[in-house]
Amino acid sequence: MPMADFRLNVFYTVAKRLSFTKAAEELYISQPAVTKHIRELEQQYNSKLFDRNGNKIQLTPAGLILLNHTETLLSVYRAIDFDMNALLQKHTGALHLGASTTISQYLIAPILAGFKKKFNDIEIQLVTGNTEQIEKALIDKEIELGLVEGRSKNQKISYSDFIKDEIVLVCNKSHPLAKTAEIDPAMLTDYRFVVREQGSGTRQVIDHALRAVGLKIADLPVEIQLGNTESIKSYLMHSTALAFLSIHSIGKELLNGELRLIEVKGLNITRSFYFIHLQGQPDPLAEKLMRFAKIIIT
Repeated sequence: MPMADFRLNVFYTVAKRLSFTKAAEELYISQPAVTKHIRELEQQYNSKLFDRNGNKIQLTPAGLILLNHTETLLSVYRAIDFDMNALLQKHTGALHLGASTTISQYLIAPILAGFKKKFNDIEIQLVTGNTEQIEKALIDKEIELGLVEGRSKNQKISYSDFIKDEIVLVCNKSHPLAKTAEIDPAMLTDYRFVVREQGSGTRQVIDHALRAVGLKIADLPVEIQLGNTESIKSYLMHSTALAFLSIHSIGKELLNGELRLIEVKGLNITRSFYFIHLQGQPDPLAEKLMRFAKIIIT
């Protein structure tokens, strides 16, 4: 990489981490070297790029402009590398991927394993969070591709279908409702629930669906709020609470009889899982993974 481009990479890393120390560690160079590259960029553009306040730094208006252009430039370099390698039937590079909790825990692993088997030289880094967190990571350009459980109204994000999902009401095998075929929606308020945290795509979909039967999540007596599906399933095993969970997440427990489905009259909670990327042409590696995933799940 030419020196000018390396300086921009140093700047980009400092800007994303807001730390000279973390940037030095990530780039395997010394902190004085990081400072030197930033100083040279500031001299080149005759502009201060960071405001320093003790140990904390933040981007100046000039720094924000340079960050925007640097992100575009690095994206172009990635596209060049991909296209040139494709001419030689090589597939290399790094893909930063984010997946919301349910997808990360129950759906993405076999897809990534198959993708790595086919494209072994592509490095994949996966982060997990709720839908809100994954969308923020995409907007902040910390990832190139996300897989989420719902759609927001953010105009910066492009959505494409990944797979269909159904959310069902479940209880443990000893629950009084375990052998009940169907209940009326009004009965839901008679039982305590385990629910996901605010920002969870699953929670948003459940709340929207409940309104069709005259309820909302706020009407349900909440026993506890937990941050992931595995915690909810484990809690249900030792509680008389109920929970709404993705059908993809409870296959094993339904087969071995640990959890039971409860039908709710008139309540049908279905949704799509989505790929998300920033508006415009997706990153080449992201596009390759999307195409591969759709082949695997069809």
